[in-house]
Amino acid sequence: MKRIVLLFALMSALLSVTATAQTLRSSSNSYIGSIDSNGTVRSSSNSYVGRIESNGTIRNASNSYMGKIESDGTIRNASNSYMGRIESDGTVRSASNSYIGKVESDGTVRNASNAYIGSARGVKKAWAAVFFFFDFF
Repeated sequence: MKRIVLLFALMSALLSVTATAQTLRSSSNSYIGSIDSNGTVRSSSNSYVGRIESNGTIRNASNSYMGKIESDGTIRNASNSYMGRIESDGTVRSASNSYIGKVESDGTVRNASNAYIGSARGVKKAWAAVFFFFDFF
């Protein structure tokens, strides 16, 4: 009995440190990929397509620098050009400051017309914005 309890405790500990992927879905609710809690981005076929590092650096599958999400929500491309920003409430703005959509608190993603374009439940808002609005992946 002690071995079973010990084995269960060990398995629970291992599972708790494993990054869990959060599903990305299209407007038709089709699975389009995932982003795990470490920022690893995978396609619908589970291929590695890139990552978003803890400091906001965005890298593609070849580890090339693609851009950055700055701490204030500013999003820049590899040339350091301003692409837009995500505000704390999930509002997404383009480089010209136009409203282009929103990532809601439940992960629902809407475009400028308020149409549902997908979901990113459990994904950080800025990461979802990079995926859905700024074509990094």
